[in-house]
Amino acid sequence: MAITRLVVMLCSYAMVAHAVVSQTPQSPPEQVETVRINTQLVQTDVMVFDKQGKFVPGLRPQDFELHIDGKPRRISFFELVSTGSANEESQLAAARNSQSDKDINAPVPANLDRGRVIFFYVDDLHLSPNNLVSARKVLLKYVDEDMRQNDEAGIASTSGQIGFLQQLTDNKTVLHAAIERLKARPYSVGDPERPAMTEYQALAIERNNRDVIDFFVDEIMKDLPSMSTIAAPGGLPRGRAEQHVRDRAHTILQQAATIASQSLFGLDSLVRSTAGLPGRKLLFFLSDGFFLDDLNSINREQVRHVTSLAAHNSVVIYCIDTRGLVATLTDASTDTPSDPSGRLQSIASRELVESQDAMNALANDTGGRAIFNTNALDAGVNYALNETSNYYLLAWRPESIDGKTERFHHLEVNVVGRPDLTVRVRKGFFDFDRSTVPKREKDGVGTGDDSITNKDEAKLRAALVAPFADRRLPISSSLTWTMTVDNKQTMNVALQVSGSAITFEDDKDKRTGVVQVVGSVYDDQGKAGGGFSERLTVHAPTGETNPTATPDIVYNYPLTLPPGLYQVRVAVRDEKSGNIGSARQWIEIPDLSTHKIVLSSLIVSERMMGVPAKSGGPPNDPQNTQDRVAVRVDHRFKRNSFLRFLVFIYTQSNVPPDIAVQIQVVRSDQPVITTSLRSVSTEGIPDVKKLPYAADLSLKELPPGRYLLKVTMMDRNSKSVASESTRFEIE
Repeated sequence: MAITRLVVMLCSYAMVAHAVVSQTPQSPPEQVETVRINTQLVQTDVMVFDKQGKFVPGLRPQDFELHIDGKPRRISFFELVSTGSANEESQLAAARNSQSDKDINAPVPANLDRGRVIFFYVDDLHLSPNNLVSARKVLLKYVDEDMRQNDEAGIASTSGQIGFLQQLTDNKTVLHAAIERLKARPYSVGDPERPAMTEYQALAIERNNRDVIDFFVDEIMKDLPSMSTIAAPGGLPRGRAEQHVRDRAHTILQQAATIASQSLFGLDSLVRSTAGLPGRKLLFFLSDGFFLDDLNSINREQVRHVTSLAAHNSVVIYCIDTRGLVATLTDASTDTPSDPSGRLQSIASRELVESQDAMNALANDTGGRAIFNTNALDAGVNYALNETSNYYLLAWRPESIDGKTERFHHLEVNVVGRPDLTVRVRKGFFDFDRSTVPKREKDGVGTGDDSITNKDEAKLRAALVAPFADRRLPISSSLTWTMTVDNKQTMNVALQVSGSAITFEDDKDKRTGVVQVVGSVYDDQGKAGGGFSERLTVHAPTGETNPTATPDIVYNYPLTLPPGLYQVRVAVRDEKSGNIGSARQWIEIPDLSTHKIVLSSLIVSERMMGVPAKSGGPPNDPQNTQDRVAVRVDHRFKRNSFLRFLVFIYTQSNVPPDIAVQIQVVRSDQPVITTSLRSVSTEGIPDVKKLPYAADLSLKELPPGRYLLKVTMMDRNSKSVASESTRFEIE
């Protein structure tokens, strides 16, 4: 019966919302983001490898030689950075604003709590069906084997067929669903005329290659012999045939240019959207390649703009040719005309190389690598993940410019006296284009008939649909699902707002703060299925002056939903400061009828022992202390506490199951706690189809950091296994 009392107590904690805060100092006003290229430092990431391809640690600023446009430049900031580390964001910010040199000679940071940001951009408009299969294998290999505990990944496609799932997430279920949506979209550029003309042959014709032009003209003359008997000065019949060939080529190239432009526009949008994400981002571009046609498109300019954005947003691009190892683009399945004269072979040797030019530029100009001519595509991804784990961050003070032009600057970095080392760095950068920096409006400023309230509501809604979460106001969200007493699957949305970040003002004899909360629930197609909107007025206890003692605001909202994959987005606005914070999270509500055993979400709380029961009592008096249990939406726990979790086990049989449980705590993909299998007691449980299980884990021996709690249940009667996990952090 003890476990029953524990279940009731935890459920009551999970469902009760409170909003109690205390006095907090005035938050600093929001700063408008500006760019002053003559005062801020310009930075770049640099990777150095030895002959074995291993990263070289321990280098110092004086070991590097920096040249901008061929002129030596003094290094104003230098630091070794670990990709995805907790302090990467602060290091990048320091490099932009540092006023003095920083010299370190530190070892490579420990590989703990790493959280890499990785994007996969699948150019499905330039992918054959067979090569799409290869691309999907690469994606599945990363998600299932190479994705680390704290990684976030996003999968996007040129065609947009992934839809709402085209988001950055750490949820593997969402990533698997995104991969599943990738279907073949055959690349089709051409016309029905014979003989068939390839895109590269059309490009050669546009470039006035006489061998290719004469081949197609001769083929037309064979098919239309009557044209050769028409008397006309200057060979008009052949001139007409050549013009027809040129018109065919021009039409094909215009089709191809439109598709290539769409691919690059999607890539541009993806790179642009990463501006608000901290740290360096790794982007894999998967494609069969395409041609840069300077006469019919601005694709080369688009590539230049993508690499410029990548430099400013700390994005490194690795391009993967999904065709793998190929000797020529012509095979038995290719619709190519017979050419006994060999005239078409004059361009064949360059076709593969030119189809890779755009990918080469995207990779090399951003400091990445082109992964070409290999069938081991997944090995190339793994190699890229490893070699981008660490980098040197260099920054320098730019020359003053008028800001009216966008000029390319060549960048060169070498290690002095070490020609044996390979230095990987961006090829250059452009003067910052101010139009690429989104400017924030000041809250409450409006013109015309727009009311302040409407503008504030619009900003909250904009935060919900933004590509990434807004972190200006610290908030956390947590989603849990359980079965109600009437056997309905209910999802509880819990929201926690940092009390110390809320602004309070005097309101008669009280200190009052006001926050606006909005939330929306979406299915995996992006269709809204519910939402909430609240305006919460909270009061701080009078006389409290310690901001660290300010309790957080906790808000709960229950929803009854059918089985499916859902995303909940929430946004909060502090009315006094105007700061906005947002969060989003995915949850899968399973179909119980299709499983023999299913686990509810893990409901976690923090148990503190020996908390004073009342103030003013004798210190360390056992009679004046008690245990305190509190649900933590942000899953942040003190090291001297216990993590308590509750989970419900749902089965389909009326016969009491034989359940064994194993608990595991993981850090950086390495188990730090693994319990032996323990039997779950069914004694005193009236409904054997709904078994509660709760346990406490001492956090005393675990160092601060980010962890994963995984609970696995095995029904030894039905031979079924189910597991559920949740992340938590020890302060």
